[in-house]
Amino acid sequence: MPTTTTAADASTTVGTTPKADALPGLAPETSAAPSSALFPAPSPAPVRDWPRGTADIRYGGDYNPEQWPREVWIEDIALMKDAGINLVSIGIFSWVLLEPSEGVYDFSFLDDIFSLLADAGIDVDLGTPTAAPPAWFWKKYPQSRPVTRDGLPLAFGSRGMVSPSSPEYRRASVALVEKLAERYASHPALAMWHVHNEYGAPISDSYDDASVTAFRAWLADRYGSLDAVNEAWGTTFWGQRYGQWDEIDAPRTSASITNPTHRLDFQRFTSDALLACFVAERDAIRRFTPDLAVTTNFMATNCPSVDYWKWAKEVDVVANDHYLVAERLDNHIHLAMDADFTRSLAKGKPWMLLEHSTSAVNWQPRNIAKRPGEMARNSLSHMGRGADAIMFFQFRASRYGAEKFHSAMLPHAGTSSRVWREVVQLGADLQRLAAVRGSRVTSRVAILWDIESFWAQDLEWRPSMELGHRERIEAFYTQLYLRGVSVDFAHPRDDLSGYDVVFAPALYLVDRDSAANLDSYVRGGGHLATSFFSGIVDETDTVYAGAFPGALRSTLGIAVEEFLPLHENETVTLDNGMIGSAWSEDLALDGAEAVASFTSGPGAGIPAITRNAHGSGSAWYTSTKLENDDLGRFVSDVLADAGIVSELLPEGLEITTRRTESETYTFLINHSEQPIAAPVQGIDLLTGAASAAEVPARGVSVVLTSATS
Repeated sequence: MPTTTTAADASTTVGTTPKADALPGLAPETSAAPSSALFPAPSPAPVRDWPRGTADIRYGGDYNPEQWPREVWIEDIALMKDAGINLVSIGIFSWVLLEPSEGVYDFSFLDDIFSLLADAGIDVDLGTPTAAPPAWFWKKYPQSRPVTRDGLPLAFGSRGMVSPSSPEYRRASVALVEKLAERYASHPALAMWHVHNEYGAPISDSYDDASVTAFRAWLADRYGSLDAVNEAWGTTFWGQRYGQWDEIDAPRTSASITNPTHRLDFQRFTSDALLACFVAERDAIRRFTPDLAVTTNFMATNCPSVDYWKWAKEVDVVANDHYLVAERLDNHIHLAMDADFTRSLAKGKPWMLLEHSTSAVNWQPRNIAKRPGEMARNSLSHMGRGADAIMFFQFRASRYGAEKFHSAMLPHAGTSSRVWREVVQLGADLQRLAAVRGSRVTSRVAILWDIESFWAQDLEWRPSMELGHRERIEAFYTQLYLRGVSVDFAHPRDDLSGYDVVFAPALYLVDRDSAANLDSYVRGGGHLATSFFSGIVDETDTVYAGAFPGALRSTLGIAVEEFLPLHENETVTLDNGMIGSAWSEDLALDGAEAVASFTSGPGAGIPAITRNAHGSGSAWYTSTKLENDDLGRFVSDVLADAGIVSELLPEGLEITTRRTESETYTFLINHSEQPIAAPVQGIDLLTGAASAAEVPARGVSVVLTSATS
């Protein structure tokens, strides 16, 4: 039977922020406001960093029993056992069932499915359902609705949370989570916790009143005074200076472009506000189950609103959702990039692939079905890059709602389908690969990834529309992938001493600490390679004094007097035979040597590619957009400078390697339609063959050798 408590009885005070009138407001010189509660306290070290239970690779996916009658649950659980599933995520969208009205809780359906899964030996990843507040919440607390930058309040009827700064939402979500944690803390099926669902999608920044109030408090905490905000934002430009705190609004749509530093800080605030929601729920859970891992599902390279470097420190185990951009012929390369970034967030530790798809999704312009074998290749590419859990959205395909055409482990066609047969086969393959669990990927090469720099670079009124950060990151990564070079991602302030080469394809914003770190890395013997429009501004989006590239000028040994963007489709030639597009620069050498110079275009006769011997290392620079084979030559030259020999792999072959102290597991993934000779010999764990002579067309071999071979 439902149990009734009041909202006040069922909640704890969470993350409220000072109101505007509590902030300093009469004069810029007023003392700083109280610290904003939106800053999460440092996360204590987790007691457990993996789901409790089996030593096997975790296999399963989201399960939504609330969409089905109980007799279907019985059938589904039997099929899960047939497929080798050992972990399911439940409860993710069940708030309205668990709390049908405020303060009234009913856990009967969850009790039942918990018991059935426990009896079957299937563990539970319990999701908190706070990504979908119920209709009664939206009705009772209309002030909590998220508001778009254009001022449009969003309505109930889709997925997505309300405003992340809403005190009513914080209170209600934590109240429910505490009830869940208290009830299921000792249940034998509970293996881990999964907070919320995909923070930042589809709700990230909100321009409601609570967010504005919280943003002012966040600014007071970050800068300490209104004078400091005015200084950081450069508000003397266009007469934007603020005299009182309550004059600061969210950066709404305005007549022209809004102050870019205002925009940048609001993006930082948004990431922190979402993180505070996670921390509030996590801490409520830990009060009841301090020995269980708590996570949330990231979207790695595909979530532009969240700073995952900061978030990764707050989860006990890094978990990720990944979906192919189906129409891209190179989508398997971007899958690998996403997996490598996820592993890097986990600092090399095993991570969980918490969602991907068995076949087509339902939300892209053309939802291309995966071809035979593609699901296994996708899954094992993630595993080869560090994932020790392979999970899907979702187990049984929905018959109604927005995702009824999204693929599932058990599709509408049922157990007679090819997809189901591949799901069962993948479960068996993962059992054969159980020994891989816990092994690590090691890399000599890193790519720098700084979401704050990307936020700043991608704002309006940059020197060319072709300066989006993502294209250069993908282009450099692709050339490394095609050469089988293992890649980590790193933040510019990370310890980079373990890498022989660091690429910075797009690093527009570089603070002084990062600049010093990169300079020290090169002086200490590292090899840095960066591309145009890097090192331009500091953390407040303020251009460094003097010639470009400001923060990196002395490290690179160059001085750029003027940007020389190119016309659409215009190309320029270099004296080494390379062709550039989109961009060129009026560049002078200031210690560096010219590796290649322009022979055409506005920079004719000017150095285009440079190398600076700096301390014990080198710093390379390209001032134009190189693509395909030309970019590959540049990447190979930088690798060779660091003593790394690289050659193109056979077309269609993907190689990634995991190691323990005594064993090496090489994942050979063939994305082509023809067999490829295996470049590594050893026991194929998937077939049991003593040697892997070739990798079958559209197939995978996982080759076991000794660590020293």
